[in-house]
Amino acid sequence: MNKRDFPKIHFYDQDFVDIYDKTWSWLQDYWLNPETNEQSADGYFLYPQNDELVISQFESIVSSFFLVYSNRNFPANQNLDYFYSKQEENGAIRWKYDIKTGNPVVSKNNPEGTGLPLFAWAEYNLYHKSANKKRVKEIMPVLQKYMTWIEEHFKCENGLYSTPVAASEMPNSPRVNVKYAVDFNSCLAISALYMSALGDILNDKDLSFIYKRMYFSLKTRINSKMWDPETGFYYDLDENEQRLPCKTIAGFWPMLAEIPNEDKADCLVDHLTNPNSFGTDHPFPTLSADDPHFSEDGEAFCGSVFPSLTFMVIKGLEKYQKWDLARESSIRHLYHILDALFPDNAQTKGDLWEAYLPTKSGIAKYSADESFPRKRYLQYAGLSTIALMIENVIGLSISLPRKTVDWIIPNLEIMGIENLSLKRNLITILSNKSTRGWEIHMESEKLYYFTINILGQKKKTLPIPSGKCSMLIDKL
Repeated sequence: MNKRDFPKIHFYDQDFVDIYDKTWSWLQDYWLNPETNEQSADGYFLYPQNDELVISQFESIVSSFFLVYSNRNFPANQNLDYFYSKQEENGAIRWKYDIKTGNPVVSKNNPEGTGLPLFAWAEYNLYHKSANKKRVKEIMPVLQKYMTWIEEHFKCENGLYSTPVAASEMPNSPRVNVKYAVDFNSCLAISALYMSALGDILNDKDLSFIYKRMYFSLKTRINSKMWDPETGFYYDLDENEQRLPCKTIAGFWPMLAEIPNEDKADCLVDHLTNPNSFGTDHPFPTLSADDPHFSEDGEAFCGSVFPSLTFMVIKGLEKYQKWDLARESSIRHLYHILDALFPDNAQTKGDLWEAYLPTKSGIAKYSADESFPRKRYLQYAGLSTIALMIENVIGLSISLPRKTVDWIIPNLEIMGIENLSLKRNLITILSNKSTRGWEIHMESEKLYYFTINILGQKKKTLPIPSGKCSMLIDKL
């Protein structure tokens, strides 16, 4: 591994800092060379299981959202590029591959090996953390072919897409008779939204328009067919386009796709704060607490909390400026992760896990599979301990091409980040209380634009020069 330092975080609860540091130190154990099974910086981010090395599309996409903060110690695009290299003539990219043989891993309940189509979302995020326009130009033909393959194989006459519900990777979720899955269709809308944005980055108006039209077509259909006004929720549909009654976490993907209007979004937020729905003690369970299949033991997708899906919900809340709930949920989620890392029971060895209990502290269970949840499952856990920590607990939002750093916080606390690499620019932003009041200290090698947004109090954008500087909040 390169010897560059990872960015340091500062927060008043040292346990949050420790879990963040620990995640980075553990990560190098999971970068493996598929030929030798040994650690390698040129390898892939993999979770070895029963001597198998399977690379997963969903894990590779979501893990890129925290790998972008590694100060280039770990390449966030490495796993994604592996999937692009496996693209078939017809545009297909499968959900999993055996990395030793290079063969796709398909199953009886997902014969085409379809995954949730989220590459464009990951690439848009990579662009804003790297400002690499050349990469956008290079990967666009791959993503276009992939989107065409999905359209040709899965689009139905009603304008919605039908794939096996197994593509959602929620194996034992009580979603039966699903013909049109709310998460797959919403993820495709997310993809179309970001394909259009990537087209704008390339100044390709035709490309942008094609995917914008696709996005609005999906948005209209999801709103008209999958939204239930009585319960205020999005549902899967059966073959007769009837809404199925099961409320799962899949119903929140539309928020990330910016599909609901403000009123619908408020209804979804009500579900997230209602303890009888998704507002359980540990946010957010995979199944609504009022469902007859809901289990307080988690039982995999019958109630467990998966960091990857909690991350998705929190990013959806951001789209509707629900900053307070996003931050509060992130902090509660991290406290539960900490409880499982440092359990009270001396006989139980703590660690980071794939899934957690919904109503109390501890790791989830699944009676049908003793290997669940997977231990030290950093592909998901890093989303919480690194990405949510930087973006929602500390509150930083960074865009390299725009040269902007937004700091969105509900109130001032002693916290910040040190030596975060923005391409060839290391920045530090720290808040402290001095005798003169609250002060923000900044250090940078190049000019950038800093927006501080103290919710309900102050919002100000300032150009930050190179070198060291500080600002007094009271003087803003």
